[in-house]
Amino acid sequence: MDVTRTLARYVVASRFEQIPAATRHHATRTFVNWLGCAIGGSQHEALDIAIAALGPMAGSAQATVLGRSERLDILHTALLNGISSHMFDFDDTHLKTVIHPAGPVCSAILALAEHQPVSGEDFVHALVLGVEVECRIGNSVYPNHYDTGWHITGTTGVFGAAAACGRLLGLNEQQMVWALGIAATQASGLREMFGTMCKPFHPGNAAKNGLMAALLAQKNFTSSDRGIEAPRGFAHVLSTKFDPQEITARLGETFEIDLNTYKPFACGIVIHPIIDACIQLRNEHGLTGEEIAAVTAHVHPLVLELTGKKTPQTGLEGKFSVYHSAAVGIIHGAAGEREYSDAVVRDPKVIALRDKVTATRDDSMHEDQTLVEIRLVDGRVLGKRVENAIGSLARPLSDADIEAKFRGLASDVLPQEQVERVLGLAWKVAALAEAGQIAAAAARAG
Repeated sequence: MDVTRTLARYVVASRFEQIPAATRHHATRTFVNWLGCAIGGSQHEALDIAIAALGPMAGSAQATVLGRSERLDILHTALLNGISSHMFDFDDTHLKTVIHPAGPVCSAILALAEHQPVSGEDFVHALVLGVEVECRIGNSVYPNHYDTGWHITGTTGVFGAAAACGRLLGLNEQQMVWALGIAATQASGLREMFGTMCKPFHPGNAAKNGLMAALLAQKNFTSSDRGIEAPRGFAHVLSTKFDPQEITARLGETFEIDLNTYKPFACGIVIHPIIDACIQLRNEHGLTGEEIAAVTAHVHPLVLELTGKKTPQTGLEGKFSVYHSAAVGIIHGAAGEREYSDAVVRDPKVIALRDKVTATRDDSMHEDQTLVEIRLVDGRVLGKRVENAIGSLARPLSDADIEAKFRGLASDVLPQEQVERVLGLAWKVAALAEAGQIAAAAARAG
């Protein structure tokens, strides 16, 4: 089967009217959540470093770095907005594959939308298609691809960005095939980088490379026609499992963006059940941390593999520590970006409780389950089992929750009046004559 061509043909032929209203709303939720994360992460030192390093080489001022005063060429802007959107590890998650879909796609198409006129309808349509492409490709190789050590957001995100941008650029079927092939040969991102600035670099790089793939293909820059499925193509080189039916079956009938979820906690998704349980126990029993002798979390094996950092030294490392996350859940009753600051990671009170936390592998648990037991100094044992963490498909964040999250992130960067204006534009993105105006509205005064 010509998987790459089948996918390209669908992206080119799809029509906005064929996208169900509920799916369009999911796309809008995805965009609002992503935009808040990108604005919120824009002041991180990683962005300062990246702009200092790359700004002097950037081209003309074509697009806005969200939450900042800088304007750079669209490729560098896509990179930087992708970095900032994943900086806090607070963005969306496609739970079937642990892909963070919006970072690569939204960062690329919003930069492009500032460079050429893009209607809100076309923007939302491209977002749906980009997420569909990256997540279907992710479905076809997960979990083997991820287990090997590839960061699937980076490796499949480049396909989503290429498809979405290619759609907005009006590529024909052959050009879209080439765009996907150019994306395939750029697929990258290593899980070794988790806990460093390179993790958020992955979706940014995917956005930049996907946009570049579409621009090259528009000028008839060629690639293999079978970049995904060929024996030496993406799927077979980067994974020991490949199921092409995951890409082609019911294409255009079901939509992966309908399965997208939004984080209430600013850390790796596999820790969310543990934090949820700890916050519930804290609130139910008035815990402060001082009355606790030990905390035991029974967890899915992936929790220890991904978040087993016992002694994190920085906020970025804390996001990959189940021990720190459990501690702040109990002490602070929250696990937002503030709880993953360098200062909180180094707080003696947090460290003292963190050292009392044990995570025990339990192969009977699925990724969204946990059992947390807290033994108090008086001998009592408190327990809480979570079957589905808050923010999951079974317990999704509401539109109001996403709005509150947006305000909490953006208000640290922009004046409140500007926050509300940007939020209002984002919710009605599909109705805008030009989607790119949202980026300009989210610029910070110089």
